[in-house]
Amino acid sequence: MKESKGKELLKILQENYEIESAQDLSSAIKDLFKDSLQEMMNAEFDSSMGYSKYDKTTNKTNYRNGSTKKTLKSEFGEFEFETPRDRNGEFEPKIVPKNKRDVSGIEDKIISLYGRGLSTREINEQIQDLYGIEVSATMVSNITDQILLKIKEWQERPLDSVYPIVFIDAVHFSVRQEHTVVKKAAYIVLGVTENGEKDILGIWIGENESAKFWLGVLNDLKGRGIKDILIMCSDGLTGIKEAIQAAFPKTIQQRCIVHMIRNSVRFVYYKDLRPFCNDLKTIYTAKNEKLGYEQLQKVKEKWKDKYPTSLRNWEDNWDAICPFFSYSEPLRKIMYTTNTIESLNRSFRKYTKTKSVFPNDESLMKCLYLATQNIIKKWTTRYGNWDMILSELSIMFDGRI
Repeated sequence: MKESKGKELLKILQENYEIESAQDLSSAIKDLFKDSLQEMMNAEFDSSMGYSKYDKTTNKTNYRNGSTKKTLKSEFGEFEFETPRDRNGEFEPKIVPKNKRDVSGIEDKIISLYGRGLSTREINEQIQDLYGIEVSATMVSNITDQILLKIKEWQERPLDSVYPIVFIDAVHFSVRQEHTVVKKAAYIVLGVTENGEKDILGIWIGENESAKFWLGVLNDLKGRGIKDILIMCSDGLTGIKEAIQAAFPKTIQQRCIVHMIRNSVRFVYYKDLRPFCNDLKTIYTAKNEKLGYEQLQKVKEKWKDKYPTSLRNWEDNWDAICPFFSYSEPLRKIMYTTNTIESLNRSFRKYTKTKSVFPNDESLMKCLYLATQNIIKKWTTRYGNWDMILSELSIMFDGRI
């Protein structure tokens, strides 16, 4: 079928154009593309008006009003194009929108490359290879600014009323601010839906951690429709505990065990690292909270002479560590490591590794948003054993899910 259509198209070109070279063929395809696009625009206009150009009906509520000419850019070069007008100004073309002057796909290509972490130089090289067009840093910035409205819509979109598990974490980036380079955090909130699927609920950039800041984030989530969160997993973010108690008083906070381990081994000598980590494992793999706390005391006693403060954070935060002892192994596996958001953070690093310094917050947000869209495309399956986990949660949080 495709071969037959190709031969028909070749026959049309040969009948209507004197093709003797590759350049002649390119010019013919350009004309064919231009004429086809114009016909599609005219058909769209007829459909919008409700009658054809030569319809003599007199009881019309809107009339044709000539056309507006503009020059379009395409893969086949530039050409003149006409956009029909109506007297009431109601026609909003979709084939080629009113302010659009580039139908080559270059803009979408640049946005895609930007979202994949390519530098301006690399984007320029790619576009030059494909289209022979020079792309400046300003041009990349102007084109990617088109997604700012999409980011706003994404950040304000409605959310589910209940999330069984929510992860919160921060990723730090270098951003230029008032002629200096500063470290800014991108605070990521990732939710697990009642269907066991992952969704990035929002990204916030540049604020200092505090109870006030986190309360603002949680109130933003409430304003977008969230009424309840069963379990919230996080590191020891400043002020997060107080904010959770104020915004979602029934929510259980779970401290990330991976972060607890990192904090404990920070000053442990390399030769002691393996036995020390093996001892820590006996704490968070205990069958219940009582046995876990007993193991904590044993490990503390064993290493107190060599590393007297290494387990202090476990004791200070035991109330936020121990909740997962009440749950089954499949649910613990989701909760205590925050592997999900750690993996997400690694993906963000992958997409932003070519940009050592972002020129501003907007640039960072654009990159993270585009990376997010690429990441969530790969989230095609839900958590394993989710039906069993949901059943467990519905019993433990009776009436809330």
